[in-house]
Amino acid sequence: MNLLLRNALLLDVATGEYTEGDLRCADGRIAETGTGLRAPDGTRVVDVAGAHVVPGLIDAHVHVTASTADLGALRAMAPSYVTAHAARIMAAMLGRGFTTVRDNSGADHGLADAQAEGLIRGPRLLFCGKGLSQTGGHADFRGRGEHLTDDHPCCAGVGRIADGVDAVRVAARDELRKGAHHIKVMASGGVASPTDRIDSTQYSMDELRAAVEEAEAANRYVAAHAYTARAVNRALEAGVRSIEHGNLIDDTSVELFLRHDAYLVPTLVTYWALKEEGRAFGLPEDSWRKVDEVLDAGLAALERAARGGVRLAFGTDLLGGMHRHQSHEFRLRAEVQAPIDVLRAATSGAAELLGMSGEIGTLDAGAHADLLVLDGDPLMDAGVLADRKHLRHVVQAGAVV
Repeated sequence: MNLLLRNALLLDVATGEYTEGDLRCADGRIAETGTGLRAPDGTRVVDVAGAHVVPGLIDAHVHVTASTADLGALRAMAPSYVTAHAARIMAAMLGRGFTTVRDNSGADHGLADAQAEGLIRGPRLLFCGKGLSQTGGHADFRGRGEHLTDDHPCCAGVGRIADGVDAVRVAARDELRKGAHHIKVMASGGVASPTDRIDSTQYSMDELRAAVEEAEAANRYVAAHAYTARAVNRALEAGVRSIEHGNLIDDTSVELFLRHDAYLVPTLVTYWALKEEGRAFGLPEDSWRKVDEVLDAGLAALERAARGGVRLAFGTDLLGGMHRHQSHEFRLRAEVQAPIDVLRAATSGAAELLGMSGEIGTLDAGAHADLLVLDGDPLMDAGVLADRKHLRHVVQAGAVV
């Protein structure tokens, strides 16, 4: 698809400055920017009349298969049914301006291929397959009275149980075999799991290092679910590249993030949404009661990390009917960050984490032609990105979608 946007204010995310000019897309890529660009035959020309143009947004922590907040229930759903829900969830994400997402357990190569081939409408999908959990960990959804597990590949759950270094290696290798872009490990307790404490640490250091070694051998990396400073710091010392959530980090955590060049992916909106609506969308009562432990700490953790110079990426982690609040994350982060820093986390920062710098999260020539045309300046008010009324056009691979 060939497209020419005329008379735009084009954002350079790195400098935080706009340039007046045109932007031309060809064959799914940004071909050139400048003034008075020529439109080759067959090019659609759109005069945006001074609108702000920014790179397509990247959400680095989603669960596109999570049609319910009761993640344990996914195990019993037919994969075809889960896929139908995922297609709807992904289409809505694209409609909000997210042109790339990183799924942090649940999605697989089938969904990614379907999106890439145009069979379903949605953002480019980077996936980890199933997250790795110890017995009784954050992806072990058995109640206390259940014993058997079923890790049959047809099951549509978000995790798999692997205990011991050898089992962790096998599980990581198996997800990498199936095309995983990264490995997800559960390094602490969580809200949605029934039998663990949020303040628990999960996996031994040897198990964590085994996952990291396997990912690095395949030129991939590990993302770790972790809340407390104790859990976060263990994961960072083991070589994990990104910490998901990190609501209870401390100053030592900040030092370790910097030392290991690791990323923090806060997911503030999910706690806000779970508190407001979690029970209505399937979150069990026992899990709902856990939310307060992490809700208030999230903003303080983001502020601590940003002040300390930690690399940040945008994430939301929403479940079930709460996916519709995805863009509200921009408003929450803007309470402690400048709008340009919030936008960088959802563009260049997330692109760096995903290993796709220069490919996404930028308007530079040669990048994928994923971009947004906005009625409003997101550098004056990050809430512009949270309000659909400001979203004039979403462009994906050079096509207005």
